[in-house]
Amino acid sequence: MAFMTRCSLFHSLVTMNRFLLLSSLLLLGGQRSSACPELCSCRGSQVDCSSRSLTSSSMPTSFPPGTTELLLHDNLITTLPNGLLDGLSSLRSVSLQGNPWLCDCGVLYLRAWLRRHSANHAEHVGVNCSSPPNLKGRLVAYLTEEEVALLVTLTIFLKRFERLSKEARRTNEEIFAVGESSRENEYERLKDSSI
Repeated sequence: MAFMTRCSLFHSLVTMNRFLLLSSLLLLGGQRSSACPELCSCRGSQVDCSSRSLTSSSMPTSFPPGTTELLLHDNLITTLPNGLLDGLSSLRSVSLQGNPWLCDCGVLYLRAWLRRHSANHAEHVGVNCSSPPNLKGRLVAYLTEEEVALLVTLTIFLKRFERLSKEARRTNEEIFAVGESSRENEYERLKDSSI
């Protein structure tokens, strides 16, 4: 009976410690996300990350929940991470122009977000594809379903082609290595037989 009581007490303490740890992480995480992101400046509910040479990988991963205006223009951003803007329920405007948008599969989130927020067509202006060449200059929000489907198909094809090319190169190298090895063995055998 005493063993059962100690086990129950131990289990309760472990559970309480896990709860406290989780609560602390959530509390600290919430405080961190409400702060102004590094590399940006904040004034009230405006977050200004413009003209900072941000790339898709150096861009902040979250913004304060009360952000009403987000300035991301004139950077080096090629794609937005999926869901980046979805939690910003107070957001009224976003400036995204002046970035070299890559219109491949990664543009699908940005295109869908722009279409859902079509009330402010000013956000669409200047959000143009920089590549691939056949879509250069096209407004991201107005890419057609066919173009997006073609992008997805083309991207899948190119990835498969790249993988097959790597496999072919590796197979070629293995065949060459085996060929070299058998020639060396043949040379050694001939050398030994002539002695």
